[in-house]
Amino acid sequence: MKIAVLGTGMVGTTIASKLIALGHDVKMGARQATNEKAQAWVKAAGARASAGTFADAAAFGELAFNCTSGAASLEALKAAGAANLKGKVLIDLANPLDFSKGMPPTLFAGNTDSLGEQIQRAFPETQVVKTLNTINCNLMVDPARVAGGDHDVFVSGNDSQAKGRVTEILRGWFGWKTVIDLGDISTARGTESYLPLWVRLYGALQTPDFNLKIVR
Repeated sequence: MKIAVLGTGMVGTTIASKLIALGHDVKMGARQATNEKAQAWVKAAGARASAGTFADAAAFGELAFNCTSGAASLEALKAAGAANLKGKVLIDLANPLDFSKGMPPTLFAGNTDSLGEQIQRAFPETQVVKTLNTINCNLMVDPARVAGGDHDVFVSGNDSQAKGRVTEILRGWFGWKTVIDLGDISTARGTESYLPLWVRLYGALQTPDFNLKIVR
């Protein structure tokens, strides 16, 4: 499958490398086609890997992962182009983190809105599904790192078929056992608002290898 990964940071390279390992063709998108991080990833990842602009990647992919930093996501997706994302599933991993006042970060969206909703409003003809934003990037593609994978991940989105496809990806490609459908894209407010607690848990536990398990 041809897949676009937008973003060249730790999340983008982790997701893209996993997809390559699964046998997919991946184009990593950045502001500039000559982005050094993207080019280094291509060199390391092999023949199925390529890189280009955000627009190049979005046009290439049958589906896309938004792995950009939350503060830059809307700008990056606009550069990717609404026409290139039209009719496609966009798996949104970004969080609305504001680092302008230092650490720990605050949120620039929360109680009455979410970054996921902002992206869906900006791209009404794209099926946005928010997921994987509550965990460290290594755990995203290898849930067995914690408790043998016996913990939970969430999906939020307006399109049930798109959420079903993403759920299949989470289970079949990445190895997630439990995927909880929270509802429409407005429920991304909940998972995004978990990040301030995640940051403090990371400080207390001194490891990013932890996650939530919902029990009744």
